[in-house]
Amino acid sequence: MKNAVWPNLFRGWNRTESDTVYTLKQVPVFRGFSKREFAELEKLVHHRSYAAQDYVFKNRAPGEGMYIIMKGNVKITIGTRTGSESILAELTHGDFFGELALFDDEPRSANAIATEDSELIGFFTADLRSLQDRNPELANKILFNLGGMLGERLRGTNRLLLEAQSVKDNGEESSD
Repeated sequence: MKNAVWPNLFRGWNRTESDTVYTLKQVPVFRGFSKREFAELEKLVHHRSYAAQDYVFKNRAPGEGMYIIMKGNVKITIGTRTGSESILAELTHGDFFGELALFDDEPRSANAIATEDSELIGFFTADLRSLQDRNPELANKILFNLGGMLGERLRGTNRLLLEAQSVKDNGEESSD
């Protein structure tokens, strides 16, 4: 009989990096970073704690930057004012959100709400600008990776829209 404790017993026991760097390494935005670059990034990020049901940010609030989940869960929603909440995403350890705020000064387009006690890493626009002054190569690496991730997400959204349009078109044809 398998013991469920054994597979997790030694996970990370020989790890030399901090929990922050360990989490950052899981995020595709920081893909290809060296130890030195992770050390520099670790000095820039901010740690935030949220209790269950706390808002990380609200729809239409100013966008300050992106968040990465170290521990806990966060849901991304729209429509909570009217009581008809639509959940766009449910995120967990290693997931990130809010990255569009690094590119523009537009307000948030959704809510981010902790669904349990959560520890997040914040990487804000001011941090990215500071990094651009001190280490433009590293800042460009982040921006390039972010651009790739945004492109991937946009292509995924386009596929969903095409599928929805196809379903709609097929439904209209069969009703004739």
